[in-house]
Amino acid sequence: MNDANQNKIINAKRVVIKIGSGILTQDDGLNLTVVRSVSRQICQLIDQGMEILLVSSGAMAAGIRKIGLAKRPDETPGRQAASAVGQAGLMMTYEKAFAKHNKKVAQILLTSSDLSNRTRYLNACNTLYTLLSWKIVPIINENDTVVVEEIQFGDNDNLSAMIALMMDADLLINLTDIDGLFTADPRTDPDAELIPEILTIGKNIETFAGDIPGALGTGGMLSKIKAARKVTAAGIPMIIARGDRKDILKRIFSGQHHGTYFTPSKEKLAFKKRWLAFTVKSKGTIIIDDGAAAAVLKGGKSLLPSGIVDVKGDFGVGSPVEFKTIDGPILGKGLVNYSASDIIKIMGLKSSGIKACLGDKPYDEVIHRDNLAVTNHYL
Repeated sequence: MNDANQNKIINAKRVVIKIGSGILTQDDGLNLTVVRSVSRQICQLIDQGMEILLVSSGAMAAGIRKIGLAKRPDETPGRQAASAVGQAGLMMTYEKAFAKHNKKVAQILLTSSDLSNRTRYLNACNTLYTLLSWKIVPIINENDTVVVEEIQFGDNDNLSAMIALMMDADLLINLTDIDGLFTADPRTDPDAELIPEILTIGKNIETFAGDIPGALGTGGMLSKIKAARKVTAAGIPMIIARGDRKDILKRIFSGQHHGTYFTPSKEKLAFKKRWLAFTVKSKGTIIIDDGAAAAVLKGGKSLLPSGIVDVKGDFGVGSPVEFKTIDGPILGKGLVNYSASDIIKIMGLKSSGIKACLGDKPYDEVIHRDNLAVTNHYL
């Protein structure tokens, strides 16, 4: 790792730490050794002047253990009930662990709809900022008791990325039961090698990750890669490291290299664009040609109708819509100035031809640069 990236870690002031079920639980319930160790280290970091937000899994796993179930329930009501049983015990355990170091904690339960709504998103931000100013540790989890498929984050890897983006964190640390990203699954392949640093998250990285969730959690290594893709695109670095290693956080912030470091984009997205790019759900997709992609990604331009070749979905004016090339990945997202039906009519036209086609021309751009966020800088 170069000095610049090392300095990003050492000088980080606001950090989101995600801890997974794999290291939080054991056969008879919560792993108290890990909870106490992580809590102690977080308290030490706070005493050194850092702001820490903790995204913690473990509620469902703790509930499963407490109830005596053999595995994670397949049906949503069962998972919600298990989480309800486990959440109280999880928070009580954290409260006791932090109290030993004279620190208070706060429980924050969220759903994706809380963050998709701009007003509720800002309210959540303000609550978290207030807790940090009071030196209280926010412990954040998905509200499993009420969440349904349409509004769930999917896993706490994704939730931790959302929190890092929302709070403009300097670093996201994902503590798991594996030392980082390997070239293969180290549990089955003795030749698997740890990848210490990722400069660009390409398809080969997703191949390495696979998609093997744990028995109690929902997110495997692939979900961690997806989280890394989001935060690094917004200019926030991420580390995946083994959370049950002795003093792992202390070691990381003392300058020791552990786990896998994901290098962030040089450009840090503004607050509004982070919300637009990664929190609001898209209502459709606009397909653009290579020329338009280059103009948006490399030239910093707005998206004009001349570069549009197809439209997917039915959406209205002001909707959040993704854009991509025909066979490429999603390049970004923006708020459209025209409905899907009108974009179909004007696609391929120069802006000067919009009025003749629609009878009116409120905007030259289908998506103005100010309302556009690039999430993938690679064509």
